[in-house]
Order: sequence, then structure tokens, then C-alpha cells
Amino acid sequence: MSDIVTEFNDYRSKMNDAILADNNKIIKRIFNLDTNAFAEGALDKKTKELLGLVASTVLRCDDCIKYHLEASYNEGLKKEEVVEALGIATLVGGTIVIPHLRRAYEYWDALETKR
Repeated sequence: MSDIVTEFNDYRSKMNDAILADNNKIIKRIFNLDTNAFAEGALDKKTKELLGLVASTVLRCDDCIKYHLEASYNEGLKKEEVVEALGIATLVGGTIVIPHLRRAYEYWDALETKR
């Protein structure tokens, strides 16, 4: 597994455990809401992950972008599908998202090399 993928997942898991260990009702409900929002529904999981990826890119959240890239990869989305969604995000977000686009490409490449 690529170092950037491993580092991201290890850190995310460690910190999520620490956050949830505080047993804060509001935070736990937000985490639960996030999990349920991306479950299969009227929209399939692949579509929801692409929506999450576009929103995360426009909002310029690198951690969120990585999360949705990996979820998209695990759902079986192809690079061409992800790149098309990132194109929409760049169109909507403007040139300010280009640094995030670079890191998204780097992370997707890392995901592809992990297997």
C-alpha cells in the first residue's frame, strides 16, 4: 500500500477513535449522519461518492477529497469517471481548486498502485 494512503488512513482512524472516545453526543450524531448519508438509497453509492468528491473539491478539503477518492475506488469507479467528476469540480470551484486537483491525482495514483 502506498505511503500516502497508509498514512492518511492510519491518522484518520487514530483520530476518529480519539474523537469518538470522548463520547460527545453531537459529534457522534454528525459521524452517524455522514455514514447514513452515503448509504445506498435512491442514489447508488457510486453517485453519492462522486457527489461527495465534487463538493469536497469545491470546498477545498484535502482530507475529504482523499476519503471520497478512496471510497470511489473501493466502489469500483474507474479513473475516467473520477476525472470527469473532478473536471466538474474544477469548473464549479475555479482555478483555486487546481492545487487540490493535483493532490487528488496523486492520491488516486497511489490507490491504483496499492493493488
